[in-house]
Amino acid sequence: MTLAAMGLLSVAANAQVADENWTGTWATAVEFTGPGDMPKASLAGRSLREIIHLSIGGETMRMQLSNIHSKEPVEIKSVFIAMPTDSCDIDAKTAKYLTFGGKKSVTIAPGESVYCDVMKYHFTPLQRLSVTINYGETVPVNASSHRGSRTTSFLMQGEAKPKTKFIPTEKCDHWYNISCIDVKADATPCVAVIGNSITDGRGSTTNKQNRWTDFMAEAYEGTTAVLNLGIGGNAVVRGGLSEPALKRFDRDVLQQSGVTAVVIFEGVNDIGGWKPNHAQIVKELTDAYKELIGKAKAAGKKVYLGTITPFFGNSYYTHFSEAARLTLNDWIRANKDVDGILDFDQLLRDPQRPNALLPKYSDDGLHCSPAGYEAMGKYAATIVK
Repeated sequence: MTLAAMGLLSVAANAQVADENWTGTWATAVEFTGPGDMPKASLAGRSLREIIHLSIGGETMRMQLSNIHSKEPVEIKSVFIAMPTDSCDIDAKTAKYLTFGGKKSVTIAPGESVYCDVMKYHFTPLQRLSVTINYGETVPVNASSHRGSRTTSFLMQGEAKPKTKFIPTEKCDHWYNISCIDVKADATPCVAVIGNSITDGRGSTTNKQNRWTDFMAEAYEGTTAVLNLGIGGNAVVRGGLSEPALKRFDRDVLQQSGVTAVVIFEGVNDIGGWKPNHAQIVKELTDAYKELIGKAKAAGKKVYLGTITPFFGNSYYTHFSEAARLTLNDWIRANKDVDGILDFDQLLRDPQRPNALLPKYSDDGLHCSPAGYEAMGKYAATIVK
């Protein structure tokens, strides 16, 4: 039986007419969801309310839902967006249902993603948005999700509607099935950032939207889109959590709408997680950077490289890993093939102990605190154009 006969939609079946005016206002890197990151109860027959932070405004939008890392279809009865008020509550007057081929329901095939129909909706720059998904009875064992949402998602039994009280039965700090929102935006710059947990926001405050990319978007004052494609524990070449940057770069970065600049800020998990031969991993990382830079340049994007920040006091730290970090940073600073360098190392390190982060910028020696992320975001906005 064909997918069409099963009522399943795929990317091809739900293709959008190419339009150069689409620009991403929000996106996340979708991952395979292991048992530890799935809700305690099944998503089947439940409603999920998720909160996201947009970067630019617009009047016309489309949203992509993803099932790319799942082996079974996901049945969605309906999806509506609205302005959030407090916790899981929304302003019902702002609610609007998405449609898929003119219908509220959609079943997404395993390994596929779909866009909703284009619709009018007023977004203001830097606003929060609530997304409510009502699931049918057919859901994957392992959803396609993003583990490090840094925002609380709420689940309730049964179907949620805009005007009825949403009564959560479970909370979790993950996003499920949502992958990006695009708006019509003429000549608006768009920065896509690929990274690890430092970009994903480890150490930021849940529900406060204070990752460094959030501060970057705020520094632009809504004039430039910022898309956070960081994944906690991610590596560039091999190992780490989820697909390495070399494998996911085309999908997670280059396939985002309207991207004009790419920031590559990743490598500490390769250095810290692959201890036997640090000289080899530096060579592999520089080769990987060259490959990613070449792909982005071939796609007409500006490219910016971030230096690897200090990690003294973390289990990753050895004399050999520090030597690898310094060698890699020297190569990054000397690179002539990129449009700019984000020297996060110099920005965040302790002048008295340059192998360590300033205490005011970090609580664990590896990730930043909100103060560190604020410094990063404001600085990055002065470099990335």
